[in-house]
Amino acid sequence: MIILNGGSSAGKSGIVRCLQAVLPDPWLAFGVDSLIDAMPLKMQSSDGGIAFDADGGVNIGADFRALEGAWAEGVVTMCRAGARVIIDDVFLSGAAAQERWRSFVGDLDVLWVGVRCDSAVAEGREIARGDRVAGMAAKQADIVHQGVVYDVEVDSTHTESLECARTIAAHITATD
Repeated sequence: MIILNGGSSAGKSGIVRCLQAVLPDPWLAFGVDSLIDAMPLKMQSSDGGIAFDADGGVNIGADFRALEGAWAEGVVTMCRAGARVIIDDVFLSGAAAQERWRSFVGDLDVLWVGVRCDSAVAEGREIARGDRVAGMAAKQADIVHQGVVYDVEVDSTHTESLECARTIAAHITATD
């Protein structure tokens, strides 16, 4: 299992697609965005769900956490059944988010990957995407990494997704 953590618009999704292309075995990809997309829309407008503030802040409620936990357990079950999985996540609570994942993965082998990106570059990507609340990239660029311990880090500020993926893939090959 590979878990990538980085702020919004840091380049994680592009790196994941490149990882799927360069790794010799097939890997499934799941991300927090797909989890949010799978939830009913009312979860995005309730105190218990996930709410996006006008300034780019994100608020997580108990209902969201419960569904997120069930989803994470399902992903881990797939890994235990033999699937190779890459997770694209945003650790809004830094080290506490990593600890939640650790509680789900238990003794599974996990490669923890930090995806960094200069906040100004991430903001530019955020604007170009047009599907994010303005300010989200800047707010998340540093806080998602606070207290998180990684096996490997990449910086997508000036490095293309494919090169970042090759760096990560080399680490997978070296540890297999």
